Amino acid sequence: MEYLDELTLLGVALVLTHLIGLATSVDAIMHARTPQGGIAWALTLIYLPYFALPAYWIFGRSKFEGYIDARRMESQEIRGITYTFRQFEARFVSRLDKESPFQFLEELAEFPFTTSNHVELLIDGQKTFDAIFKAIDEAEEYILIQFFIVRSDDLGTRLQQKLIEKAKAGIRVYFLYDEIGSHQLPNSYLIAMREAGIEVRAFHTTKGKGNRFQLNFRNHRKIVITDGTTALVGGHNVGDEYLGLSKKFGHWRDTHVKMEGPAVVTVQWSFMEDWNWAAHEIPKLHWTPQAASSEMNTLVLPTGPADKLETCSMFFVQAINSAKDRVWIASPYFVPDRQVLCALQMAALRGCDVRIMLPEKPDHLLVYLTSYAAIQEAETTGVRFFRYQPGFLHQKTMIVDDEFAAVGTANLDNRSFRLNFEITIAVIDKKFAQQTEAMFLADFEQCRELPKNELAGKSFGFRLVVSLSRLFSPIL
Repeated sequence: MEYLDELTLLGVALVLTHLIGLATSVDAIMHARTPQGGIAWALTLIYLPYFALPAYWIFGRSKFEGYIDARRMESQEIRGITYTFRQFEARFVSRLDKESPFQFLEELAEFPFTTSNHVELLIDGQKTFDAIFKAIDEAEEYILIQFFIVRSDDLGTRLQQKLIEKAKAGIRVYFLYDEIGSHQLPNSYLIAMREAGIEVRAFHTTKGKGNRFQLNFRNHRKIVITDGTTALVGGHNVGDEYLGLSKKFGHWRDTHVKMEGPAVVTVQWSFMEDWNWAAHEIPKLHWTPQAASSEMNTLVLPTGPADKLETCSMFFVQAINSAKDRVWIASPYFVPDRQVLCALQMAALRGCDVRIMLPEKPDHLLVYLTSYAAIQEAETTGVRFFRYQPGFLHQKTMIVDDEFAAVGTANLDNRSFRLNFEITIAVIDKKFAQQTEAMFLADFEQCRELPKNELAGKSFGFRLVVSLSRLFSPIL
């Protein structure tokens, strides 16, 4: 009798699981990013709900509803701040040529290109953290820190101690980290900062009853701001490997920028919105733009899964489509969506010099394997691929023609396009573009160019694994 009862309970559980899977499949069909994704989720939820249900709860959503709701309910204070500095003084608004294809990026960013900015390239970890620590040392009122990964190693401890010193000296310090990226960060590291008076918050992608199982969204931004006048943004996280001290990778090739000028307050706005989500409070910050010594036209583009549009991928599509002579992109990952891939192919077909720089050594094997399928498709139209040889390539940079360059946190993959909170600094300035070109040329010297059809020369097993890996591209 007890055996029959157990079978009955098992049968009821199976039926309920399938019914929940069927109901969830409706949600997948209605909210999937693509028709193909909707079909894939629906079929697996109906026929394999035991595995698909937890996977969908963790990876299935493409919009961060909690953050969207927070934006809808923004306080009057945030609305006032946003309105005030979006209406930049006329002397700070760039006068782009009416024929410039880049002016459409202002619609994506909801901010204008501003002038009176100075943007400096910071190549590799030593220059980047020298600049970050110098900015922290010179801060007089407040410091805003935001990173995806923070480690408690030597570099992380140096950052922690500098922030503690500044907090004890009366400087307000706000420290925001992504709890998924920084999952190895010990509580003792954070407690020491809190005890010194530093405001510390995790980004909390799982905050709210609708997000408690959601691990798919990450805050991938890396931002340091001091006094509302200086901002540092780019690919570096906080860890010894970013100084080239990794035993596995050795040299770590990455790029940051240091900014001064009106564009800094837009970076600050991005931090403020993230902080308000995490802490339910608005730091007292300076919002009056300050002119820098240069006249670089600069746009700050924060993107993420709370945007109305797929802002990040649209940025890449528009920038690539605007190219007349060349598009050079460096990224650690190459898992583009169909729109970006087609834009790269079309640029090559119309005669542009299209080059993609990738690492030789992978840090994520599945992403590395998946990239082979995209490379094989892109190279048929003349897109050229280069593998960086010494160490690991982690920079996220782009140059289009001879005046447009971008540095930021977004990779060339679906995760950055749709699932991560990212930030990109776009600059229209021939001198800055020349500096970026020189950086690219030096990096190309350290690369091997991939021969066409390299995948075809691999074993059947390797090619099969690449094809299977491609199925996971929407969440990589």
